[in-house]
Amino acid sequence: MYILIGGAGMVGLNLAQQLLELGHTIGIIDTDPVACRFAREKIGVMAFEGSAVSTTVLLEAGIRQANAVVAALRDDALNLAMITLSRSYGVSHIVVRMRDSEFLEAYRLAQASHIISTIDLAVATMANAIEYPEVESMMHFEQGQVEVLKLPVPENCYVAGRTIVDIAQDPHFPKGSLIIGYQSHAAGNLEIPNGNTVLEAGSTILVVTRPELVHTMIDFLGIHANRLPKKEVSHPIV
Repeated sequence: MYILIGGAGMVGLNLAQQLLELGHTIGIIDTDPVACRFAREKIGVMAFEGSAVSTTVLLEAGIRQANAVVAALRDDALNLAMITLSRSYGVSHIVVRMRDSEFLEAYRLAQASHIISTIDLAVATMANAIEYPEVESMMHFEQGQVEVLKLPVPENCYVAGRTIVDIAQDPHFPKGSLIIGYQSHAAGNLEIPNGNTVLEAGSTILVVTRPELVHTMIDFLGIHANRLPKKEVSHPIV
């Protein structure tokens, strides 16, 4: 796909690099000539110097051929303008980075396909790291009605060495929860487990559960923060 990104800040540049590695063709727009040069020379994407809300620049960047647009500009009002212009050129898939939640309704009215609040993501990630130190990562779905947890299986935890079916049939296993992913080691591929999959110590699992059952699930699995290896500090993109 050809993906056009408005904004060559940290979010725009890192996103451009990741999408390029996934095999997409990337164009990025920014008023900063240094950022554009970096995008061309260091990342290897097309970069167009100018305003992402200029029709001239958008046409030069190939807005009519874009399969998707990402509005990651430094100002929500500019993002809103870019969404509106992109829609007028027939782009149907538009992702926007929201800084101020007061723009949420405006983005919805402008028909942004996905609205990503970097502040909310950072706050939620940090809150989860404090509240659930056992969880490597957590994702929320359906307005927080469903949680997907990435959990380690350390030595001596309750489920190490047991099969999925044995775990699921345990009367203490939280009802309505599922183990949906299994990674045997850090460099291994994520697999969809079956009932006969054995959860080996040192592996990682993905678990789907409800928010009110997160603590219950962690307690059932026998995974405790004081048994886990010390983790490196993560640096979220802002």
